[in-house]
Amino acid sequence: MYERAIVRPPGSTFPDGLTTIDLGRPDLAGARRQHQAYCAALEGCGLSLIRLPEDDRYPDSTFVEDTALLVGGRAILTRPGAPSRAGEVESIRETLCALFEKLDPIEEPGTVDGGDICEAGERVLIGISQRTNEEGARQLAALLAEEGLEPRSLDIRGRDEILHLKSGLSYVGRGKILAIEALAGHPALRDFELLRVPASEAYAANAILVNGRLLIPAGFLHTESTLRYAGFDVLPLEMSEFRKMDGGLSCLSLRF
Repeated sequence: MYERAIVRPPGSTFPDGLTTIDLGRPDLAGARRQHQAYCAALEGCGLSLIRLPEDDRYPDSTFVEDTALLVGGRAILTRPGAPSRAGEVESIRETLCALFEKLDPIEEPGTVDGGDICEAGERVLIGISQRTNEEGARQLAALLAEEGLEPRSLDIRGRDEILHLKSGLSYVGRGKILAIEALAGHPALRDFELLRVPASEAYAANAILVNGRLLIPAGFLHTESTLRYAGFDVLPLEMSEFRKMDGGLSCLSLRF
């Protein structure tokens, strides 16, 4: 059960952020409306929000998930793989210092993006990607082991259809993982029951379970039907403007 979440609205430079897909330039006003609806959904799930101010220095700073992993009583500060995002970690450090007694950084030459970390009960899946390298994954695994968790790595560098691990899968509780077909056969997922997302709805693989409700991107009816049939309390949210910037539901908050 989560009690709180850290969020940051998209700033005026959001449309200038990084993206690997060509879905058009995001509409800033639309992104802000969608972010407000996202925050309202988190509050509706019982979370109190820590709202950080817009930070126009970093166009991608609304994707706060990439800056840290909050686990146990500690915050692990990541080291994003894109040089333009390096300052985002420092911009959130003071907030995390006020909330957690222990902060552990990923150190050079390691790189880690939070979007490559999927907490799945006592296991934590770590994607080795274009943004998270092997050294970063090694450092992260050592810190997770100190918390009694089992880290498992998945190399997704050959998967051009996804930027981060959680672009292609999500842990949705009850031992179940929502995953695209390209990841479904990976041995690191052997202990989980898989709910498969068709290629035409791959974006729907990024979902977040918040205090019993499963937030999913709106407009992916096959995946929504699969989840409802499996017994999930599903809440679809519009995410079109964040999708244009490689962002998903998990990216927009740090929940703890």
